[in-house]
Amino acid sequence: MDPRCLARKSAVEWWIEPHGAMRVPGVFLATEDLIRVMDDQVYPQIVQVATLPGVVQAVYALPDARRGYGSPRGSVAAFDPDRGGVIVSGGIGVDIAWGARVLHTGLNIAHMLPCRDALADSLHTRIPNGNGVRVLRLTGRGMDAMLRGGARWAVEMGYGVPADLERIEEQGCVAGADPSQVSELAKTRQLEEMGVLRSPDHYLEVQRVAQVYDRRTAGALGIQLDDITVTIRCGSHALGQQISVDHYQRLAIAANRHGIVLPDRNLACAPLDSEVGHRYLGAMRAGVNCALANRQILTHLARRVFARLFSEARLEVLYDVSYNTCWPEIHEVEGQPRALYVHRKGASRARGPGHPDLPAAWRDMGQPGLIGGAINTASYITVVAASSRERAFGSSCHGVGLALNPPWMVRPRRGLENLDVLRRLGTLIRGSALDGVVEEMPDAGSDFGVVVDAAEQVGLARRVARLEPLIHIKG
Repeated sequence: MDPRCLARKSAVEWWIEPHGAMRVPGVFLATEDLIRVMDDQVYPQIVQVATLPGVVQAVYALPDARRGYGSPRGSVAAFDPDRGGVIVSGGIGVDIAWGARVLHTGLNIAHMLPCRDALADSLHTRIPNGNGVRVLRLTGRGMDAMLRGGARWAVEMGYGVPADLERIEEQGCVAGADPSQVSELAKTRQLEEMGVLRSPDHYLEVQRVAQVYDRRTAGALGIQLDDITVTIRCGSHALGQQISVDHYQRLAIAANRHGIVLPDRNLACAPLDSEVGHRYLGAMRAGVNCALANRQILTHLARRVFARLFSEARLEVLYDVSYNTCWPEIHEVEGQPRALYVHRKGASRARGPGHPDLPAAWRDMGQPGLIGGAINTASYITVVAASSRERAFGSSCHGVGLALNPPWMVRPRRGLENLDVLRRLGTLIRGSALDGVVEEMPDAGSDFGVVVDAAEQVGLARRVARLEPLIHIKG
């Protein structure tokens, strides 16, 4: 995208001044280099979201923004229900509550390396990822209980321990979930999908702490150089997708009934105080609980695998954050605190140190997050910087993945050469279908720290530790 179409406010803040039907500006929180490699569709999508009723302050594009359905992935927008604000399914994403959980194994690199191949094989064969393995099939009653209870339900079912919930947003269960607003088709699609790494965006990765930037915060998290961590990335998948499909037409009809002109059909929406809006919120919250339960079950399965190979492994939850969500929150707008519904698509909530709603384990350090790389590249544990200025309604970016497709991403050729590339990689990659894996990977020497640099410069987050991948189990 050409930065010249934006008004530059600083090295990491670029504006789309309100024009036409825009109600608020669009704000890009990124460096010029990152803006140049963003998809050209990010600009018009930010503009379109800024035309919706009740939108306040600004619509934000984060350092890893790229085109999405309706609104960009890597974007944040807030709506005021007292000013006609709307709920926008396209501002949340179809894989509701897709997120990341980071676990500390209690091991270091010396423990793990001699068993790395065995660990990779065991994780692949014992954790469902399209390999025919199943650990749970829910009944209809069990499905509704899971959608109401989230990770708490999973712990009650024996998938984990109560201490896990202390480091999960909302302590593992979102209030207001309404399974009656989730269709039977959505529930049926999810019956055998719990505890499964299913889509290309879902994975489990074993990593080494390769660098520590903030020893104090790392110590508070219990990590140090050469420790072994596990990251689980997954969401509500089939259920979340079906919720989005099922409610799309209802939202579009509600928009038309309330005289809302949709700039893009993927921005179907309804007033937050409407019956249709309430129904979608109930279904979306059920989708969040599904994702939280899914990560909890996968945590339990990973613990069982590690216990078979390492008697000293413990896999404690460091934190769990969701990216595709809409939360009711209080934020200051125009000098006044206002109750808003903050839509984060490909972005996580990021509360600073001392925030009263943070879990006790995080309160002094601020909310942790993970800015992840593509396959075979590093990820970064981050925390929210203590700052008097809240950025993007207290949000942070989720990471690059395949987002930017920048010029430094060198893709190997397809075909039989893929097997040779996989053998040369430092990361052991396992999955039921590895076709296309190499096409997803950047050059082995690439590092996406540029996104973390931008997040730090703009005040979204600061890095704590760098994680290098050792094993990648692909959904």
